[in-house]
Amino acid sequence: MKRAVISLLLLPLLLISTGTNLASRVEPANPPLDGLVDALVLDVVNPTIAALSDDGRWLAITTSSQRDRIGIDNSRFGDPTYIAPSVADVLVIETTSGRSQKVFQQKVQTRGFKWSPDGGHLAMFVLKGDLWEPTIWERPTAKLSTVKLPTGKRAAENAELEWSPNGNEVMLAVRPTDWWTKARGRFVRMTQGPVFVQSSTEDFLAWEDLRRSASLRSVISLDVRTGATRELLSEKKINTYNLLQDGLALTFNEDITKKTDYDVINGVESQVMVQPVGGGDARKVISSTKGITINWSRDGRGYAYAKDGNIFVGGVDGAERQLIGKKEDPDKTKTLTEAEKKEAEKNRFNVVRVSPNGSSIVVSNKEGMWLVDSASGSRELILKVNEDDKEAPRHQVQDFSPDGKRIYFTYASRTKWERGLVVYDIASKSMRDLVKDGRIYSNYRLSENGSTWVFTLADGNRPADVYVANAELENVRRLTDLNPGLKQHALGRTELTSYLDVDGNRQYGVIYYPVNYEPGKKYPTIFEIYEQFFDDTYSGTFNVMTSSGYVVVRPSVQFETGFPGEAWLKGVTAAANKVIEMGIADPDRLAVQGTSYGGYATNLLITQTNRFKAAINISGKVNMISFYTDSPRLGVRNIHAPEKSQDRIGATLWQQPQKYLDQSAIMFADRIKTPLLLMTGDQDSNVPARQAMEMYYALRRLGKQVEWVNYMKGGHGMPTSTVDEVKDYHQRIIGWYDKHLKAGALSSERN
Repeated sequence: MKRAVISLLLLPLLLISTGTNLASRVEPANPPLDGLVDALVLDVVNPTIAALSDDGRWLAITTSSQRDRIGIDNSRFGDPTYIAPSVADVLVIETTSGRSQKVFQQKVQTRGFKWSPDGGHLAMFVLKGDLWEPTIWERPTAKLSTVKLPTGKRAAENAELEWSPNGNEVMLAVRPTDWWTKARGRFVRMTQGPVFVQSSTEDFLAWEDLRRSASLRSVISLDVRTGATRELLSEKKINTYNLLQDGLALTFNEDITKKTDYDVINGVESQVMVQPVGGGDARKVISSTKGITINWSRDGRGYAYAKDGNIFVGGVDGAERQLIGKKEDPDKTKTLTEAEKKEAEKNRFNVVRVSPNGSSIVVSNKEGMWLVDSASGSRELILKVNEDDKEAPRHQVQDFSPDGKRIYFTYASRTKWERGLVVYDIASKSMRDLVKDGRIYSNYRLSENGSTWVFTLADGNRPADVYVANAELENVRRLTDLNPGLKQHALGRTELTSYLDVDGNRQYGVIYYPVNYEPGKKYPTIFEIYEQFFDDTYSGTFNVMTSSGYVVVRPSVQFETGFPGEAWLKGVTAAANKVIEMGIADPDRLAVQGTSYGGYATNLLITQTNRFKAAINISGKVNMISFYTDSPRLGVRNIHAPEKSQDRIGATLWQQPQKYLDQSAIMFADRIKTPLLLMTGDQDSNVPARQAMEMYYALRRLGKQVEWVNYMKGGHGMPTSTVDEVKDYHQRIIGWYDKHLKAGALSSERN
């Protein structure tokens, strides 16, 4: 009923299209598009900050492009032994001078970088065949050496490296060599048979149990000088582990999950243990992590967490206690007044960050962020926040200074492109700006001694580079110039725009203008939809579109649980009105597309309006009922999404079957008049290609215009098995829009 009511309310906004014939096969676009895909998608280089030495002088980064990740075997999704290809250059940069050197002469697959305490050695894992080899790079000599593991052991695929405080040992997780063979064999039986049996009597879903097997490992310490090894933790299900800053003990989360938890995606229950490095018995610190997120101090000795709005603190040396909150009221039948409910809500807190030595904690509630003394529980408001003000700037705690005297916050306006870093001085109780401007800051990393910041920085619609600055974010210096070739390609400018949706809510959208945009000219416009958008980050695909003469708009929407389909109708059509009013978009040449949840949104949207002349659903579901228990390799994800999270149905299929029908585009396929291109990967275990198959055959049966492109080796989203696939993907997208938005004498040309 609500769908029909909303449709009537929006009828004046909807431009009804005329009928169209069935689409013929879309042929690849003009050859010059290949060059755009090379330059703007495949070869754009992106940095990753891998490790910063304690003194801030030495920085390790990796740099890679989309081309470096080509060759993924999507059929291996869910295989705990599979390592997807992702090679990169590894660079070490001296932050004081900007001088850099390559660690390897060629691109390699690496991960898990850690500097030794003195900055003289860089530890990492290097992939050799199917083995992650612990490797040490000696900075003064540039010598590489592989650390030999004990006979019968191999580094765990999910291992992390930790240095001892004296820099003589590295700690890592290992497995028996036969674990790989057993896990791989299990995956093959589950995908190829000849027989695969599952039963409700088993504690875990089969695919979840296979994923959980990756936590079975032991932890050892290796002396990098002598090669001597010692076992720190015997083999058990270890989810995480961390060496205390003083090196005397390590904490670890031991998996005690009893069965599949349908309330949490990949739900894991652990007990937190502390193990002395010198030997002795492990001791339990926290009995269960169920329903809580633990925040540790930097020294690893203290922790805090929130439960039911109350704050608890503890440590490896002492008992846990409640720091903030009220004791549970034994009278659960008591009815609270509205004033009491508001007061109770104000007294519900969450832990944000624990100071380096655990002496203080930042917590938040509806009023803002508070600094709390861990001993006394006394607190002061350091950042006032009005949760009802949806346009107030966002502040998030980035880090404490090492001495715990300052708190750094990232800053982001919600009404304009203004971002940066601010600092709160605890002694003076004052907040001041370190930097605020329109650029995009991310990946902040503060050195252990607090002297140096490194971060990535980008202008809007440009790839990022790596920068360094002092603790005050002064003397900012650029350390990389990773995409000089992009200077040969014109990139369109971007703009932030705002509009009111149908319910009168203020929303924001990002406009990517065509290259050589001419004010006053109306352009074919593509709406790329998902949920909320604000920042004008770089997108290779968008730049291919704008280089092909299209405006791209990313509109934001606001959801109401139980009616997700209406969000895009209310928000996207309002955004379309806005860019038409701005004189940018041609109202007769609008298109819409999305990937994954955005593909689902696209298909639902075109069942409710005929305003768009073309649409593309990339890896998006169309049937909430058939999808509900599909994609078994994701465990409970596709059940959790509609019940409790992204899909926003808010109930099980059996509690609200009508909602599942209402939010399934397949049930309203007869209303679709927009030519639809469906793009899928046949090896997609997130949204199986059979979802698109349902829509394709339904629209064929109904005599609608539809085309289905299925990449047989593809996975979720853009196919990445081969370079040719990436180019074909872009050719088909541009070809579809050229055919439906540019072909013939359309309105802007006629006018």
